[in-house]
Amino acid sequence: MKKVILSLTICLLVFNAVFSQEKTENEITLNWEPTFKKALKKSKKEKKPILIYFTGSDWCSPCKILDKKLFHTEKFKEIADRDLILYEADNPRNKDLVTPEKLEVTYELKKRYNVKGFPTLVFVDHQGAEIICKKGLLITEYYYPFIQSVIEQY
Repeated sequence: MKKVILSLTICLLVFNAVFSQEKTENEITLNWEPTFKKALKKSKKEKKPILIYFTGSDWCSPCKILDKKLFHTEKFKEIADRDLILYEADNPRNKDLVTPEKLEVTYELKKRYNVKGFPTLVFVDHQGAEIICKKGLLITEYYYPFIQSVIEQY
């Protein structure tokens, strides 16, 4: 009986530890605009560039790394909240993860900005004109000076 109780206690502790870590990783929530049109309007109103993040959220390994090491950090959140408008253009394999309307917009934006691979970050102004883009996965610390230069030039 003692072994059963001990085993259950250990299982509960492990379960708690796993879910506590997941909460810590997911605590950082970014303000992704729900539509590209809303992102454009907000960009014009707030005079901030739009960062369009092209991702394959459920299949692209480099996207998953970028998401975790850049987008889910306090440092990025502070920059984004202060200086950027965010829009995610997701192209998942599981098409149930996004609405058909949002997927259609993603396809249009991929074509418009000539996005061929993931992850790709495209910065645009309030009219949708491309400022600059960064393709592929880089060391996380390389993104910050790049993003800061876009913000400073905007």
